[in-house]
Amino acid sequence: MPTDEEVVAPEANGVDRRAFLGLVAGGLGGAALVGATAAAAWPRDKAASTAAPAATDEHASHETPSSGTAAPTDHAAMDAMHKEGIDQFLANMEQPITAGKGATDLEWRMEDGVRVFELTCGYVDWEVTPGQVERAMAYNGIVPGPTIRVVEGQPVRIHVRNELDESTVVHWHGQRVPNAMDGVPFITQPPIAPGETFTYEFTPGPYGSHMYHSHHNAAEQVGKGLLGALIVEPADRSKEPAYDRDYLYILNDVLGGFTINGKGFPATEAYTAKVGERIRFRFMNEGMMVHPIHLHGLTFEVFARDGYPLPQPFLCDTITVAPGERWDAIVVADNPGAWAFHCHILTHAESKHGMFGMVSVLFVEEEKQ
Repeated sequence: MPTDEEVVAPEANGVDRRAFLGLVAGGLGGAALVGATAAAAWPRDKAASTAAPAATDEHASHETPSSGTAAPTDHAAMDAMHKEGIDQFLANMEQPITAGKGATDLEWRMEDGVRVFELTCGYVDWEVTPGQVERAMAYNGIVPGPTIRVVEGQPVRIHVRNELDESTVVHWHGQRVPNAMDGVPFITQPPIAPGETFTYEFTPGPYGSHMYHSHHNAAEQVGKGLLGALIVEPADRSKEPAYDRDYLYILNDVLGGFTINGKGFPATEAYTAKVGERIRFRFMNEGMMVHPIHLHGLTFEVFARDGYPLPQPFLCDTITVAPGERWDAIVVADNPGAWAFHCHILTHAESKHGMFGMVSVLFVEEEKQ
């Protein structure tokens, strides 16, 4: 297991959720969330809530429930559905409204100075939004797969067992690995057939935010969940900006529609911080479409692309993340409230029935007096 000198898992939350619920229910935070974001929501009927946007249609929307009922025209009905989505999102902060949590840190062990991991490829029924269960391909039973945390220059060994009914491989996206470890079938290795195991060994580098995923029947396998984050900590941590919290924002647009970290709104998790903290976001696009991610009320200080430090960091409030790209940004939590955090291709995020898909919130809590 990790020592104090090795990678330490980032703080996951730490903000008082009851304080968040109180703030959103009324006062400044409620106005920031409900007013500024046009009151996020979800369809009222069950059939609509289980209908996912088509992955192959960038203009797929949430306009018409799959039950065939007409889209609402009465403003009160529309507002009620918007509010229902917010209520579900807030309930999700108190207790998850869907089964399963992706991108949890993968445990490892040391063997003769090598950090060793175990990955198993298999099938799982994955709940994307309440009642919307999709048959996924997954690493270790979760979507995204477990986050692999390593250190630049410290060797790793990753045993991959295939329990699918088709072959697969694993590609270490962004890493300068030996050719035989690159994970491309019939170019660098034979495919890992069902029931077989393949061992990858390499020394991590460059440092930064990277990914791992299938490179065999990839449009289907990656889209359906064979994807995860590979975080390479620098050997010298002074090479990166200081931060208080470290968050993943992994995009996909195949399994169950438009998702952040394997879930669609209102089942997406809120990001939380306290006033004055520096928050690191690692944006990763494992989907097939471009997604411009917009944060209300705060500013991105973008400092790395594809793991490489930028020669000149820049400020913005919308980061366009193309398939395969990674962007790293610091957000200084200097503006309290609940701030919408979503894809700005609006057919990926909002309709007459309210918000859905690639929508979350960054909550900045003021220090208690």
